[in-house]
Parts: sequence; C-alpha cells; structure tokens
Amino acid sequence: MADVDFHGDQDDLNEVSLEGEMTVPLTAGDGNDDELSTLDEPVKDTVLRDLKAVGIKFFHVLYPKQSTVLLREWDLWGPLILCVYLALMLQSSPQHLDQQLSGGPEFSEVFVIFWVGSVVVTLNSKLLGGNISFFQSVCVLGYCVTPLAIALTICRLILLAHQTTALFVVRFCIIFLSFGWSTFAATAFLGDSQSDRRKVLAMYPIFLFYFIISWLAVSHTS
Repeated sequence: MADVDFHGDQDDLNEVSLEGEMTVPLTAGDGNDDELSTLDEPVKDTVLRDLKAVGIKFFHVLYPKQSTVLLREWDLWGPLILCVYLALMLQSSPQHLDQQLSGGPEFSEVFVIFWVGSVVVTLNSKLLGGNISFFQSVCVLGYCVTPLAIALTICRLILLAHQTTALFVVRFCIIFLSFGWSTFAATAFLGDSQSDRRKVLAMYPIFLFYFIISWLAVSHTS
C-alpha cells in the first residue's frame, strides 16, 4: 500500500511539473502568470512592440553585418509594407493611364513580382540544400528591398523637376547603388546558408530578383 501511494504521489508531482512548463514557458518567476502573459496586454503596447521589432530589422538591413535577427525573429510585416509601398510608388499618374481603366494592373504586377520572386528564390535555395527555413528566406529577401524603396522615394522627388539627361544619370546611379546595397545585404544574411560549392548558384537568383525591381524603379518616369 505504501508503494502504491508513493507512485501515485510521484505521478501527481510529474503532472504538476508538466503543467507548469506548458503554462509558463519562460523562466520561473514569482508565480504570477498575468505578468508573463501577453493575452491581456493592451493593443497599443502590442502594436508598438511589433513596430519596434520591424524598425530594428530595417536598421539591420541598412547596416548589414553578421547578425541573426532577421533569421531568428522573422516576420512578414516588413516585406508586406515594402511591397505595398513599392507598388503604390510605381503606379502611373492619372495622365499616363489613357489606355488603362485604372492603376490596378500595375499595382498587381509589382505585387506578383515581389512575392513570386521571393518564393522562387527561396525554393531555389531550398533545392540547393540551404539550411534555412522557407519563411526566414522570404523575410530576409523582403526586408532587403529597403534600400531600393528609399532610392525610389528619392527618384520620385527628382522626377518632380524638369527631366534632363543629367537627372536620369543621377537617378540611375542612385538605383544602381541601392541595388548593390540590397544584394550585399541579402548575401550577408543568406550567404552562410549554402555550401561554398553552391553559393554562386544560390546568389545568382537573388541578384536577378533585385535587378528586376531596380529596373522597374529606374524605368519609372511618370
């Protein structure tokens, strides 16, 4: 009888320990679960925390270095924001829509190129044996469009002036530098996911992906 009670007590202790791990996956504190849970957190605090995390990732792209933030804490909010921003900025103005009913097709073009391009580059990396998850790669590729988005904003301001050959050269140089910046940043984050023998095969689609977006930006004149 003593043995039965002992095993029963031991089973109870194991159940309590398991429930504790599932309820509070973080480090043990003072036992107050409300302080560790974010379910009751105000929406404002949640949004501000997420915006701060997105801003930190933008900073890591603008200042690329050996960091695992984009890979460890991936999200798709930043890429979605950049995709919508690029699509809106590349839309033609109303006076250039004589043969179109709206700017919708142009918006969808950019949207499809952005996401389909990211998926294709990611699948290529996975097929080459890259040790990175699908969404991690899409996250990095999306965030690394940031330099191109900044360059496109500058070029739109330049387009407000009367266009000359010199201004086109200026726009071309800005886009070219941002293209190199985006490619370098993506390579810095994704380069180690491939073996040395297959690194060139994995980097070439990345180069082509940012080249297409750069071409859309530099050819935009409306």
